[in-house]
Amino acid sequence: MFDFLEGYDLLGAFWVTVQLTVYSAIGSLIWGTILAAMRVSPVPLMRGFGTSYVNVVRNIPLTVIIVFTSLGLFQTLSVSLGAQDFETINFRLSVLGFIAYTSAFVCEALRSGTNTVPVGQSEAARAIGLSFTQVLSLIVLPQAFRSVVGPLANVLIALTKNTTVAAAIGVAEAATLMREMIENEAQLILISAIFALGFICLTLPTGLILGWVSKKVAVRR
Repeated sequence: MFDFLEGYDLLGAFWVTVQLTVYSAIGSLIWGTILAAMRVSPVPLMRGFGTSYVNVVRNIPLTVIIVFTSLGLFQTLSVSLGAQDFETINFRLSVLGFIAYTSAFVCEALRSGTNTVPVGQSEAARAIGLSFTQVLSLIVLPQAFRSVVGPLANVLIALTKNTTVAAAIGVAEAATLMREMIENEAQLILISAIFALGFICLTLPTGLILGWVSKKVAVRR
């Protein structure tokens, strides 16, 4: 029944998907945190940049961003991110595109988390002489992260599913292999079910684990 799977590196394709997710999630968390800090910054220029970035990027289709990283950055501007072979270049450019897109959603999740921190705590911190950066890093962001584990889990699950867009520029992840198998094999329904199950195995544990973590670390008000 599953003889048609011979000759296809199914686990390898899903491993590429996992790598795309992990690298993009780390980068998105870092850049999204910086954007969130800009959004709540007292400096108008930084606040304006953060707001503009989020509003613009969230309204651009992810496919457009990923295709731009290949056609715009690599083929037009010769940006290769230090890679030599075409496959690695596309992988790294895909990660860059996912970071640029997903960080906007991470930023909004964190910004909503900062709103859960009582204003009095920030005022008390400023009263004892702490700077904005210290207030943000020592008081606001730690509590904000604890309150948005659930929303960040949803962003991570969405990112995992969004990695299929990397197939648009030839990254050898799960969706690319699925398309190849559908073109070469007659088992359309079975192939679709296998890949659907694969993504369920990636996303369902993520949601359950981070949901449990969210309850454990939630700030008691």
